[in-house]
Amino acid sequence: MFQDFSRTIQLTAPMAAVWEAMLDVRRVASWLSIVREVRDVDPPRRYAAVLEDRLGPFAMRADLDFTVEAEMDRRMHVAAAGEDRQVASRISATIDLALEPLDAGSVVIVTGRYEITGRIATLGSGAIRKKGDKILEDFFAHLGRDLGAVDLVADRAST
Repeated sequence: MFQDFSRTIQLTAPMAAVWEAMLDVRRVASWLSIVREVRDVDPPRRYAAVLEDRLGPFAMRADLDFTVEAEMDRRMHVAAAGEDRQVASRISATIDLALEPLDAGSVVIVTGRYEITGRIATLGSGAIRKKGDKILEDFFAHLGRDLGAVDLVADRAST
């Protein structure tokens, strides 16, 4: 089961402040309620974290490895993958962020995809998508509160 997503958020914070926030892995992780225990592996490029959540009857606890590739204060690519051996499930995600300046603030454009396989996927794509949408909504709400959201465009997710 996979899900593509795209969101655009307009912020009052200037581009330099947004970029600084995006480079702070622990700050960004705090915007995701399911991420725990962020650890440095080889900063600023490689990190590890624990993903914890409940999905239906399953309690998921997956160890994630992720890489961050940043380019010229405007673009970032994050790739994460991990596994929960207790429920025999894998999760992977790729996220691309692009920053654009505005006269009064900046715009963050986020595109990505997450994929879940194994026993968790047996719950069905509807339940997983609903949970994924909620996690994304929470992420953007936290980002907006932290950096001054002006407008959020929730582009349609697609499979």
